[in-house]
Amino acid sequence: MNKGLYNIKVVALILALVIILFEFSSIDATLQSLFYNSSTQVWIVDRNDTSYDLIFYSGIKKIFIIFILALLFSLIFLRRFDWVRVNTKGMIIVVLSGFIVPLTVGALKGTTNMPCPNQLIEYSGQYQHIGLFEKLGSEQQRPKTKCYPAGHASGGFSLLALLFLVAAGKSKKITLVLVMILAWSTAGYKMLIGDHFLGHSVVTMVLAWLIILLIVLSINKIENRFFNKNN
Repeated sequence: MNKGLYNIKVVALILALVIILFEFSSIDATLQSLFYNSSTQVWIVDRNDTSYDLIFYSGIKKIFIIFILALLFSLIFLRRFDWVRVNTKGMIIVVLSGFIVPLTVGALKGTTNMPCPNQLIEYSGQYQHIGLFEKLGSEQQRPKTKCYPAGHASGGFSLLALLFLVAAGKSKKITLVLVMILAWSTAGYKMLIGDHFLGHSVVTMVLAWLIILLIVLSINKIENRFFNKNN
């Protein structure tokens, strides 16, 4: 079996197991309760604190957008430079991942319609907890809450595609650590202000890696067909 296809099947299985784990366990509720003061009805981090927002959300988001657009600009206008020519394939993988991962997660959020923690009754919200596989009565509809999986961390996790751009060895390890720190900074912040459960971000992380592997597989197939056609 093709190694790339095998890896995709393994990650798809992991994604299914992760979804089941968080859907049918109390991990999310137990952990999230640590970040909420039920007596004062406030979260451990104030969402209105602009400094936290700038560092862990809006600032990271802007840097991500600038980075992806810079790579795209380089692919279009700077191909005469040796570094761009040598790393074209890796750059394409990163750019495609930077667009496709957040778009896919955003589309899923509009389909699942699961409430955020701060929208649940137990955290002073207005909705009962609704599981991913839970069906409401015929007279009811799932609320338009769009909170699952975690969208804001999807950009950070899409940067796992950088592992296909950087050189092997120590550089890959450093890249992996930095991407995880970046992505989980945003994911952690969104948990501390009550916007997401842990499971929301874990699902996004595994889904992002699955999408990246699919992109890599597709590019390899296109590359092989083009190479064979011209040889």
